[in-house]
Amino acid sequence: MAGVDELAGGDATGSRVERPAAGLPDPSLAGSEQAAEQGLERILTVPNLLSVLRIGLLVGFAVLVLGEHERILGASLLAVAGVTDFLDGWVARRFHQVTTLGKMLDPMVDRLMLATAIVVIVVSGAVPIWLTVVVLGREALVAGAALVLAAKGARRIDVMFVGKAGTFGLMVCFPLLLAGHGPGTLARAVKIAASIGLVPALALSFAAAIAYVPQARRALAARGVPAAAEGDGAG
Repeated sequence: MAGVDELAGGDATGSRVERPAAGLPDPSLAGSEQAAEQGLERILTVPNLLSVLRIGLLVGFAVLVLGEHERILGASLLAVAGVTDFLDGWVARRFHQVTTLGKMLDPMVDRLMLATAIVVIVVSGAVPIWLTVVVLGREALVAGAALVLAAKGARRIDVMFVGKAGTFGLMVCFPLLLAGHGPGTLARAVKIAASIGLVPALALSFAAAIAYVPQARRALAARGVPAAAEGDGAG
């Protein structure tokens, strides 16, 4: 025969166990579902979706330029991709949608975008080889340094504004170089403007690469140091 505690919802120790009424959700399950939903929201953010969209725009750009020989339309698509690169960072900061996934996805897509744009435009004959070597060499250096830091267990270094500005500048100049690769006075003027714009864009890109050096050293020195302790010493 069941005891009074059992009938009242208690356990063998006499303490009462709260059980949800029939038909009502279990609060513990609701909490786990809410946590899962929040985790999904931290993935399906507008900036992350814009980064994925940028990959699709790159595919379309490559098909238009190499497959269809649509130089102007391809340059327009690449320009839109460059705008989304600026837009996703602004949205993330303005609407507090900065996520761990976004911090990894955004620079990865940036490098993919630059590499794809350069290779496609070089194949089309719109940019010189030396520019390809310079830009891709810088990107390979930064990407290699990031891999070394990760292999050594150092914290990941966040993207700097100067680096994003350099990337944005390059993604403005490359479509202009492609659009200006043709006959006519207007095309020549566009190509000259793009060539001039490359100077500050490249300068910002390499300034960011140099600025990452002391940050990388600090990240290596801070291995194994708790975040709170590292923060206390940063003042």
